[in-house]
Amino acid sequence: MDYKNTLNLPDTPFPMRGDLPRREPLWVAQWQEKGVYQAIRKASKGRPTFLLHDGPPYANGDIHIGHAVNKILKDMIVKSRNMAGFDAAYVPGWDCHGMPIEIQIEKKYGKHLPVPEVQSKARAYALEQIERQKKDFERLGVLGDWTRPYMTMNFSNEADEIRALGRILEKGYVFRGLKPVNWCFDCGSALAEAEVEYADRSDPAVHIAFPFVDHAGLANAFGLPSVQAGAIVIWTTTPWTIPSNQALNIHPEFDYALVRVRPAPATGELLLLAADRVEHCLKEWGLEGEIIARCKGTALDHIAFEHPLGSFDASYKRLSPIYLGDYVTLDTGTGVVHSAPAYGIEDFQSCKANGMRDADILSPVMGDGKYISSLAGFGGLTIWDANPKIVDALKTAGTLLKQEPHKHSYMHCWRHKTPIIYRATSQWFAGMDLKPKDGGHTLRESALAAIDATAFYPSWGRARLHAMIANRPDWTLSRQRQWGVPMAFFIHKETGALHPNTPALLEEVAKRVEQCGIEAWQTLEPAELLGEADAKLYEKNRDTLDVWFDSGTTHATVLGGPNNQNKGSHGELTWPADLYLEGSDQHRGWFHSSLLTGCMLSGRAPYNSLLTHGFVVDGQGRKMSKSVGNVIAPQKVSDSLGAEILRLWVASTDYSGELSISDEILKRVVEGYRRIRNTLRFLLANLADFDAAKDAVTVDAMLEIDRYAVAMTATMQSEVLAAFDRYEFQPAMSRLQHFCSEDLGAFYLDVLKDRLYTSAPRSIARRSAQTALMHITQSLLKLMAPVLSFTAEEAWGVLTNSTLKSVQGIGTETIFTECYYTLPAITDSETLGTRWSRLREIRGLVMRKLEDLRTTGNIGSSLQGEVDLTASGADLMLLQSVADQLSYIFIVSRVGVHAGEQSELSISIAASTHKKCERCWHWRDDIGHDAEHPHICGRCVSSLQEAAQDNH
Repeated sequence: MDYKNTLNLPDTPFPMRGDLPRREPLWVAQWQEKGVYQAIRKASKGRPTFLLHDGPPYANGDIHIGHAVNKILKDMIVKSRNMAGFDAAYVPGWDCHGMPIEIQIEKKYGKHLPVPEVQSKARAYALEQIERQKKDFERLGVLGDWTRPYMTMNFSNEADEIRALGRILEKGYVFRGLKPVNWCFDCGSALAEAEVEYADRSDPAVHIAFPFVDHAGLANAFGLPSVQAGAIVIWTTTPWTIPSNQALNIHPEFDYALVRVRPAPATGELLLLAADRVEHCLKEWGLEGEIIARCKGTALDHIAFEHPLGSFDASYKRLSPIYLGDYVTLDTGTGVVHSAPAYGIEDFQSCKANGMRDADILSPVMGDGKYISSLAGFGGLTIWDANPKIVDALKTAGTLLKQEPHKHSYMHCWRHKTPIIYRATSQWFAGMDLKPKDGGHTLRESALAAIDATAFYPSWGRARLHAMIANRPDWTLSRQRQWGVPMAFFIHKETGALHPNTPALLEEVAKRVEQCGIEAWQTLEPAELLGEADAKLYEKNRDTLDVWFDSGTTHATVLGGPNNQNKGSHGELTWPADLYLEGSDQHRGWFHSSLLTGCMLSGRAPYNSLLTHGFVVDGQGRKMSKSVGNVIAPQKVSDSLGAEILRLWVASTDYSGELSISDEILKRVVEGYRRIRNTLRFLLANLADFDAAKDAVTVDAMLEIDRYAVAMTATMQSEVLAAFDRYEFQPAMSRLQHFCSEDLGAFYLDVLKDRLYTSAPRSIARRSAQTALMHITQSLLKLMAPVLSFTAEEAWGVLTNSTLKSVQGIGTETIFTECYYTLPAITDSETLGTRWSRLREIRGLVMRKLEDLRTTGNIGSSLQGEVDLTASGADLMLLQSVADQLSYIFIVSRVGVHAGEQSELSISIAASTHKKCERCWHWRDDIGHDAEHPHICGRCVSSLQEAAQDNH
């Protein structure tokens, strides 16, 4: 007789090989056809809400690995919240306006296109990019409202953004003024803080002398009867700002020294600088000298000096007074800082604080980086070309003490990778320290309070964002661009004042934009809204809103704000969002702008929690770079290994820091995936003939080891879900993988094989095991679903088509309408845990000895072994209580338990002298006792007889 046919061999359509690259797109298509996202929304209706508001990626270029990390993390959280019993919607979005798209249009169609043409082409381009990115995001297994995403260029969003600007203006946060802003010559526009990056650059560092003019004032400050010819000395790496110098800054509390030097420079034998910098500077200048007098910085306040280019050209003959400034340091230079208020924030603030009017500020650098033509000596030159010429002019004037190249970290435009400057221009600002009209807290105060009320994952994000808000300047809201939401103001042609009916006018413009998009502002004639008389006095403001205002107001334009008061484009979503999740760079980007707009519009942050993830680097910790050749594209991984591998890599990596990826790392992830898949296959294959509705046994009727397995699963599940609640996927997946490989693969399933394969199909022993497997499989699949979405969906289809087909209330269409599985309560779970933890320890000792015997050739398989255990006390009682099960637990043919006097457990193993059962492969002394089955053991004979009775 062929006894193989009498075994309950595993059987499942769930294949060992996932064939993910080929099959995943089929699942994506199926989810779309079935409307799985809509099914989830329907199933979750009425539950407590949870909202992760999507930070919009920019609609330009294919997605990269950083995008994949971001969207996969969001998807895992949304799915895990839905399955935890929440109503968690996910509406993806896109950021559509701004310079990068304008640049693409310029590259493709040339410069100087009419504004309407730029806008129409930019809108079409953004739509095309969104479609490309959307397909790639869906390919990653991300479920969301892809048929109705939000876009900042939707007409309704553009209109509501104008309304948001109007409300902020009415509250008193917006003002217009001359201030230095980050300015890119290539963009021809102001930049946001988040659009600035730093790179090394070499510039000429110069020590420049400002000759004495007020000799009497200096003599009085230093307590001297008189002061001869000399100069105060500054150090700068921006010679191009010297033509715009209007003041000098020193620290009020530092000691300043008057030094007589040899040989005397052209300006005279006296030099003035900070006392603590004298020794260093004299050595650097190649001079000798001694301090003849000292004074505190306060004594020098408002003493004026001659401009260093005064003897180069008469147009520079002006005075530079000293203003006190706490920001002056002694780290480098001379302890004296030259101040060009048009080109430095602290310079500007210092000069304004000392009474300088906007009209008095010299600003000779134009928007393209060239000096105005009338600037003596340097007109028409770019500031970078002028640098060496200004140095030469200082030599001619006799005011240059030293020149040397200086390599330093300098501001660059993140798009053009070219150096930028601070440049004073007339812009619209949101004031950080203005009191709003209601007399409440300033924007800075409100934002800092909101940070304190926000939960941060990881926690260090709080200090980072707090520091950025505490130290940031006013927010420059205006930009000089074409493809952007207009600051739809009407401005008086002579005074620059806003039209007195601005709030109502903004609403009228918003209504037009709601119908026709921002293009409506371009075609609008002022007389349409102002009437002929006012139209002669007022003109349209040409500035557009900072693109960070676009995305930073999506809590109002998309979510609708508090109580959906603004009726946003997706007003069914809740406000505030429970979570914003982006890369760590967004502390100064979207998190930042959303915080500020939320505080201005609603007095609080538009989110309750912030989660940040790090950037992706290669296996050696290097940034992804095409030139280095270490870029790993998510599309390529999906096409070669499967998006599931990317998802598992994200979930298995500590995203709070840098995420390392390489081919080698992905190979390890593939191995981990295979182990999980093999575990699922074993579970499903041994449930093929199990109908949970009629074959499941009660907990009380289950064997002890099966109850322990369910209790063990419950412990694992609670730990994984707790980690999910903290958004910590790495420990969750580590725990889940350990459970699959160690608790199941290396122990429970290993022990179970004999009972599953050789027992009578419907025996209580087998049904008990299958009941445990049914519970374990449901728990595992639902825990895996947020991460391994394709695999869980595939396995769920197999399970619901067989084991769960008759169970009421089970969603057979998709696993994602399900909640996490509620495992049956095991009343003695704590006792079981203690008992079986010790039994597993003993099993480990036995298995090691068996392996030693196999290695030396004393036995073949472990089943050839016969084990004798000698124990005392608690171990003896434990082993005696399960004596009839020990041979299956240890996977040997016989186990004897003996009482001993020693406290330590003794293990003795020998090769069996009996015959091997052809059916179960155990070596037994009862083989051949049944004449009808001379080659199998008594246990197998009983199983065959029980199976025969069941079939009748």
